Amino acid sequence: MSGAATGGQGPAAEIAAIERVVAAVEHSQNNELPEEFVGLFRADAIWTTGGGTRLFGRDAIAEFTRRVLPGGMRGSAVSFEVEHVLFIRPDVAAVKVRQTLRTPEGTEVGTPLFVMAEEGGRWLLTACQNTAVADGG
Repeated sequence: MSGAATGGQGPAAEIAAIERVVAAVEHSQNNELPEEFVGLFRADAIWTTGGGTRLFGRDAIAEFTRRVLPGGMRGSAVSFEVEHVLFIRPDVAAVKVRQTLRTPEGTEVGTPLFVMAEEGGRWLLTACQNTAVADGG
């Protein structure tokens, strides 16, 4: 996840902290750890899954994740790479991520957008949308 483009904005320490959150998303999904995943979100977060399910608030995200994540990664692995960080304010960033999901059926590429906010020294997922890449690349 190194080398995130930032358009000249944002200190390296903040980008590194954001990259750690994205790495934690990857870790929690690959290891099917719903509580770790849910702990990365603000209480009032918005999450739209790759399948288009819209979830409002950490409680809804938790209920969905606890239902689908255990067993959901069997035989599969996902990786995330931070492609671009745009600091909207020093404590709010739009983070463009390249997601690669490898399943027994093949490889799918996604392009999540994570809007993150820094609160109390911790970056949290705030408004996130996962989208497939139309051209597969």
